[in-house]
Amino acid sequence: MEQATKYITVGRRKEATARVQLIPGTGVIIVNKKPVDKYFWRETDRIIVQQPLTLTNTLTKFNITANITGGGLTGQAGALRHGISRALILVDPGLKDLLRKNTYLTRDPRMKERKKYGQKGARKRFQWTKR
Repeated sequence: MEQATKYITVGRRKEATARVQLIPGTGVIIVNKKPVDKYFWRETDRIIVQQPLTLTNTLTKFNITANITGGGLTGQAGALRHGISRALILVDPGLKDLLRKNTYLTRDPRMKERKKYGQKGARKRFQWTKR
């Protein structure tokens, strides 16, 4: 039986979801049909995306294609990092302890709290007047 060369995973952070495909290649990262440096214009977001690859010394070994929806740019970068980390575990299960120790496998569960009825927002109330 042939070994799979395409690794597909899902990464999530806050409201963002990233569907990641990891293919052996030269290190090209495509996000929503754009190069990673065009999609994530902040340097910090690009660093977040590349963290699991630099940690495992696989920056130039895989091509990554990702579709990301929801959330903001930093949340999307975190979701992509989570998806890449999960895909690297499929490639080499021995990396799991290293990635977990650096918290790249931990999903950030924070979500936007819903607005409650009779209130202005999730926590904010209407101003109380005595008279």
